[in-house]
This record gives sequence, structure tokens and C-alpha cells, in this order.
Amino acid sequence: MTTGRKRGELLIFDHPLSYERGWVFQSLLHQERVLNQRPDTVILLEHCPVYTLGRTTKPADLPQSEQVLQETGAEVQVVNRGGSITFHGPGQLVVYPLLKVATYATGPRRLVWMLEEVVLRLLARWNIEGYRLAGRPGVWVLSPQLAKIASIGIRIQQGVSLHGCAVNVDMDLSPFALIHPCGITNCRMTTMRLQGAHTVSIAAVKGHVANLFSDVFGLEWATILHPADNHMAPDPVSHVTLFRPKPMEKQYAGT
Repeated sequence: MTTGRKRGELLIFDHPLSYERGWVFQSLLHQERVLNQRPDTVILLEHCPVYTLGRTTKPADLPQSEQVLQETGAEVQVVNRGGSITFHGPGQLVVYPLLKVATYATGPRRLVWMLEEVVLRLLARWNIEGYRLAGRPGVWVLSPQLAKIASIGIRIQQGVSLHGCAVNVDMDLSPFALIHPCGITNCRMTTMRLQGAHTVSIAAVKGHVANLFSDVFGLEWATILHPADNHMAPDPVSHVTLFRPKPMEKQYAGT
């Protein structure tokens, strides 16, 4: 075990989760963190197809109606994070950090910078050059053309962070064509696979993100849990007792 690091808990969902169920679960853990009933916690998951509309979403960010978006089979959810509209779906890794922010960052801008840093280091492991752009939170690539590869939208409530970042690993990008992602007109999206990571897998990315998040935030995973998300009870509280920790070195072998 690494000394001098803060202890945290990592929850890894192995199958896509509906946004609504994920939000109920995230909200529960957030409240537990506010009440100091759990350590700082990070959730790694994929969502079933969903459009989420953040606090700065404008009508112009939706060239199509919500009904058109729903006709694709995706959910449409209004959420309380920062930022405009985006899309989540299978093949995209979503990272939800539930952290006492003052322990790690001076405020939301620094927290966003740290999340970007995790993504930039992740991309570098697949030889992808990622960049920050002033005034545009998230991570971008410049070649063969400007495109966004990761989006970030957070909220700090009662001193604890909610929401987080989404990295496009190997996903269908066509749903982004129906919106102005992040409120940016003509915003091109890309994935790690399209940027040359032809052997990338979502499972491998989860393992690397877990390790990189630990490095950037100075966290030691005291517990690593795999919720049986495909059998989750309607009440997430009753499901917590079903979690089983797995040793980190065994879980991420070969990634």
C-alpha cells in the first residue's frame, strides 16, 4: 500500500446502466459522503443511450426537438451539472467522482483541470495527443482535425462533487449529430479508436483510469467493488450489501 495517500472507494459497473438508475445511485452516495458515512468515492460506468441537458443548455443547442431525440431510443434527462447538452452511450466511459472538493482542489476550475489531467494521461498511454482549449472544458485532439474526445461537467453541492467526465472510447458518434454538443456549433466528436487506438477496450480503459485517478488525486483505493448492476434491486440502498471487493493487482492484470 502507498503511504501518505487518502483512502477512497472505487465502484466499477461492468454493464451499461440507465441514467435514471445511475443518478439515484450517485445521489445516494453523494449524501453519504456529505454526512461522512463513506470515504471519497469514484464510480466508473457506461450509460444506456441518453441525452443530458445541463444548466447552460439553450434552445439553440437542440436543433431537433426532444421528441426527435427520444425517437432514436435514447432517454432525455435535464440534469443539474454545469455545461450544455451532451450524449452518453455504450462505449463511452463515464467517471463520477464524489469527493470532498476542498481536500483536492481550490474550487471547480481546479477540479476540472485535474479531471482533464486524468484524461490527458489516459490518452498518452495509447499514444494519442490530447489538448486543453482555453474556455472550453474537456479534452480535444487537433489531428487530423479539431475534435472533442472527452467532456466534463460538474456540480459541487455541500462541498462534495457530483457528475464528472465522459471519455469517448469506442462508441457510435451518430447521436451527437442531432445536437450541438456542449453548446458548440459544428462541434466534431471523436473516439480513442478513431484516433488510432485500434485495440482499445472499455475494460482496459477502466483499469487505466482507476490507476491514473489515484495518481492525479493522491488517492489509494482501499476498496474496489463490482456492483452486480444487471441485477440491481430497485432500491440501491438494499443492494450495497451485495458489493464484493477485489484485489487491485488481480483485477487489472494484463491491462
